[in-house]
Amino acid sequence: MGENKKNMFLKVLSVVSIVALFLGWQLVVDFGIVPNTLLASPKQVIEMFIYKISNANPDGAVLWVHVMTSLQEALTGYLLALVIGIPLGLAMGWFVVVEGLARPIFEMIRPIPPVAWIPLAIFWFGIGLAGKVFIIWASGLVPCVINSFVGVKMTNPVFIKMAKTYGATDWEIFKDICIPSALPMVFGGLQVALAASWTALVAAELIAADTGLGFLITMGRRLLKPDMIILGMMMVGLTGVIIGIIIDKIEKRLVAGVNK
Repeated sequence: MGENKKNMFLKVLSVVSIVALFLGWQLVVDFGIVPNTLLASPKQVIEMFIYKISNANPDGAVLWVHVMTSLQEALTGYLLALVIGIPLGLAMGWFVVVEGLARPIFEMIRPIPPVAWIPLAIFWFGIGLAGKVFIIWASGLVPCVINSFVGVKMTNPVFIKMAKTYGATDWEIFKDICIPSALPMVFGGLQVALAASWTALVAAELIAADTGLGFLITMGRRLLKPDMIILGMMMVGLTGVIIGIIIDKIEKRLVAGVNK
């Protein structure tokens, strides 16, 4: 099977699987296999989506306010995790002094689940933007550091020896060989960090928030509205997918540029 035919076949299978999922979901609710009080149908979720576009009731904000609040919190914490985590991981992978100083502290912090920081974050920052940004930063930092560190460690030693033979300094080897070699692992870490950041964001908003997609889900639970809960969940998933696609596009362009 040619590459074009294979891609077309995969796209058709994807569409079929999604249609089958939503059709089965609708039938499960319509035939009462799962009570409508416990599971909203796709039709009800779409109706709630249309309603929430322009109506703040019953949770106090229209849908796009929730989306923009979550995006602001998630992207701020996520970008801070990248800005700190990637350089730290790259430096730990190549410079012995940095690894010796930073790795013991990082290994102590790494096993702590991000949600464990929520009580302290509320205590330190309240339920506003800063507290959620801190939690998201803590969750996204770990995969950024780990993948960047491993990416440098996986650099082909032949390239390093060749560079040293021609008189390259440690900084030149790090800048011109190790960083480009580590890019695939770094971008893999960005995807993992994105998933961790969204998970932490929703967890934080479920506990303490007044707007955001996690808050929308919480209000759906309090008001016994499964269509609102599922709408919040689907918006979390859709927003995460869009950001993931953007990261993937950036990765392909950067890696292609480096390979040239």
